[in-house]
Amino acid sequence: MARSTAQQLATYQRRYRELAAQLANIGYIAAGSITCRYTRCGTPSCRCHADPPRMHGPYWQWTAKINGKTVTRRLSQTEAELYQEWIDNDRQLRAIITQMRHVATKATELTMQETKNKAAKV
Repeated sequence: MARSTAQQLATYQRRYRELAAQLANIGYIAAGSITCRYTRCGTPSCRCHADPPRMHGPYWQWTAKINGKTVTRRLSQTEAELYQEWIDNDRQLRAIITQMRHVATKATELTMQETKNKAAKV
């Protein structure tokens, strides 16, 4: 194996391990999204129907697809903050895995090219 190829592979391997180490620091993960809603009620004389309206809320909701079905859960603000942290962790996890795939693809291409070069010399 050529020295520069070995150096490139070592660089890819080092970067891959760095990314893998980052995975260990990610906390809980959750899919879905958090929304904050303000609503109107059905009472015509309520403040939410005034001019200007003062809506009811905030009401925090978590929504996600689970087994092909949309699930929505009402949350307290503290629960919403936790879920948002977990959703952010999930996004970070996906970004790291995407980077790992990119590094692995480069290393694989380099390894395959080196294998072809060795086979051609034989």
